[in-house]
Order: sequence, then structure tokens, then C-alpha cells
Amino acid sequence: MPQGLERAEGCWAWVVLLASLVTQGLTLGFPTCMGIFFTELQHEFQASNSETSWFPSILTAMLHTGGPLCSILVGRFGCRVAVMLGGALASLGMVAGSFCRSLSQLYLTAGFITGLGMCFSFQSSITVLGFYFSRHRALANALASVGVSLGITLWPLLSRYLLEHLGWRGTFLIFGGVFLHCCVCGAIMRPVAPSAAPATTEGPPPPSKTPGCLAACGAAIQRHLAFDILRHNAGYRVFTLGVMWMILGFPLPHVFLVPYAMRHGVDEHKAALLISIIGFSNIFLRPMAGLLAGRPDFASHRKYLFSLAALLNGLTNLVCAVSADFRVLVVYCLVYSVSLSGIGALLFQVLMDIVPMDRFSSALGLFTILEGISILISPPLAGLLLDATNNFSYVFYMSSFFLITAALFMGGSFCVLQKKERRGRLAEAERAILEAASERGLTVEDSHGSKKQVYTEITYVTSV
Repeated sequence: MPQGLERAEGCWAWVVLLASLVTQGLTLGFPTCMGIFFTELQHEFQASNSETSWFPSILTAMLHTGGPLCSILVGRFGCRVAVMLGGALASLGMVAGSFCRSLSQLYLTAGFITGLGMCFSFQSSITVLGFYFSRHRALANALASVGVSLGITLWPLLSRYLLEHLGWRGTFLIFGGVFLHCCVCGAIMRPVAPSAAPATTEGPPPPSKTPGCLAACGAAIQRHLAFDILRHNAGYRVFTLGVMWMILGFPLPHVFLVPYAMRHGVDEHKAALLISIIGFSNIFLRPMAGLLAGRPDFASHRKYLFSLAALLNGLTNLVCAVSADFRVLVVYCLVYSVSLSGIGALLFQVLMDIVPMDRFSSALGLFTILEGISILISPPLAGLLLDATNNFSYVFYMSSFFLITAALFMGGSFCVLQKKERRGRLAEAERAILEAASERGLTVEDSHGSKKQVYTEITYVTSV
């Protein structure tokens, strides 16, 4: 990072924490309000459900897949510049989106550019907490995650109000001004003294003996995308594939819950309130889940708790598909919030448990790219199903299918891997005992209960 101005764990660290909280609310909480504009954009551009669904999917996918590029940007210019650049890009994309005359233009501006800008701001605001906090890092991350819940609560209410008074174009223009607050938050994130920054063993790659564009690209891929971990780490492979499959159903309620409620006669304000109920509940649930997930005694069970949260999320969506009554949907949102907070709190904790910390950043880069592919596919796939059936219930059935099967796959696979690892440790212990006993000529008992006599060969050396 640049020349340090602040020290870690100082008073300014808590100001940076507040700036990170606001940044997360502005960025990661924003895609949840896209469902409010779904019907309006569909009518404006005379588009199908599938075509309209590409807009929130591109926005959310870029929010996740820009991670490796953000990592390079942070390493070159620091978190402060990355957050401010992200705020400027997000603002530019929304302002340009307000003047779009076709959905393809909206995909590029409010989808691609805004999503990439939000990625820079969000992921850099998470990274800077690692420099400012060491002893209180778990608490800082838990408190910063409150910003996501606040964003999920406030963005739908603001969107509904502005949409009624200004239309979607005026609303997007106002959103462009709102995203400029990320620049203010970025300016607060002054760099930390280099001695206070946490050391990492994952330094820059050694200089190539054959310089060139191809060699530089290969070195960057090796550093930021952990394909070797994907090949050799079975736990990382199971978790990545499981999350990719889970994500095909996970974002669908955020996109289709409001149109689903409005289709069944729920008032527009009440429909927007449903998303806010999810966000308001997570204000309290997400920090609690984050603190519980960080406890050492939960370390060996976190991957199973994550699978359980995904299973609960899928089962909850089945309840939503049964009835569209507002009271039923409120209960659905409350139960859904519990599983959502568990998934949000455990996602990166499980990844940290599976992957060595010196390779975490590269593993996270590959993980977010693969996750972003699923996010990009999921809403348009549900839109195709909705166009074919004209029944929103099938969308929630689809969401439940992916979540439940992913939870069962991850839970079962982790159980098998744990048993295999336990047998491997037991076999190593037996070999160690046999080797020790062979030196003494003892009788030992193996794991199957059979006794083995180990004879020691004695060689007598005599002089001739």
C-alpha cells in the first residue's frame, strides 16, 4: 500500500469501519431492489421475462466476478483509490443507464459498468478492514455486514418511492448521485503504515526469464486464480461446485418476489416492503450469525451448518410457492432471513476453513468468478421458465430444487471426505506404530483386531 498515515487498531480504524459499513450497504445491498423495476422495464422495452432478467443477472454477476481485477487494482493503487474509482464507475453506469433506449444499452451501462464499479468499492472496503483490524477483525467484519442488511432494508423503500414520483429513468439518475457517496467513503480509508499491515506469504510472482504478454498473463492467472487448488483440494472442489449449483436458485427470490406478489394482488408498497422485511431482520441476524460462525468450537462443523442453512433456504421457498397471501409472504420473509443470514455469515468462513490462508486470495478469485457464472445464468433461466409457464410458482420450485440438491450434495460429500480423512489418519498412525514396534520386535494389533508379530532381524558381526 502507499505511504502509511494511520496505525491499525487506532481511533481512525472505527471511522473506516463506518465507511466500510456504508459502502457495503450502497453496493452489496443494491441488487435486491432490482425486482421493483422488473415490471416497469419489461413494459418500457416490450421485453420478455427472460430478456428483462438479464439486467439484474449481469449487474449481480459483475459484482462478484470482478474480484481478481479488483485485487490487482488494490495491489497497485491501494484500497482508497479502488473504492473511489468504483463509486465513480457505479455512478457513471446508472446515469448513463437513465438515458438508454434499448435493453442492450442498459445491460452495458447500468448492468456491466455499475456492477464492476460496485465490485471495486465492495471488495476493497472488505480488504481495508484486514489492514486496520487484527485483534478485532471478526467483530469488525460482523459489524460491517450490518451495512448489507441496512441496504437490503432501505434500497427497496427508496426505489418504490422514487419510481412513483420520477419514473425509472429519474430514479436511476438519482441512484447515480447516491453511488458517489462511495467516493466519500473511499476518501476516509486512509492507508495504514506498512508495518501495521498484515504480512502475507503470497507475494508477487518472480520475474519471468522470457518476458512478454503471454508470460505476464500466465503469472497473473497463477497468482489470482487457484486452478491448482481446484485440482488437488477435494474440499475446495466440493464446496465450489456445490455453491455454483446452489447459486442457480439462490438469487431468484430477490428478483421475482416483488413481481410474484404484485401478480397475485398484493399492493405495490406492501410488495416492496417484503424485501425490506428481509433486510431489517438481517440487521440483527447477520451479525449474530457472523459472531457465532467465528467461534473456534464451531470450526469443524461450519461446513455442515452452511449445508443446513442452504437446505432451510430451499425448503422455505416451497412455502412461498404454495400461497401468495401477504401474511404468508411476511412469515416466509422472516424464516427466509434466518437461512439467508446463515449463508451470508458462513460462506467465506467455510472457504477459509478449506483453503490455506496463504492461498486464500487466489482461491477466492476463482471462487467468485465461478459463482458469478451461476449468477449470470440463474435469472434468465428462471425467466425462460416463466415465459413458458406464465406461473411464478415454478420459479420458486426451481429455486428450491437447486438449493436442496446442492445442500444434500455438499453435506454428503463433506461427510464422505471427513471419513476418508479419518481413515487416512488412522492408517498413518498404524504405520507409525508398526515402524516403532518393528524396531523392538513387539506384537501389535491393527485396526481390524488381528495381531501381528513383528520380528526383528538380528545380525551378529564377528571378527575373522
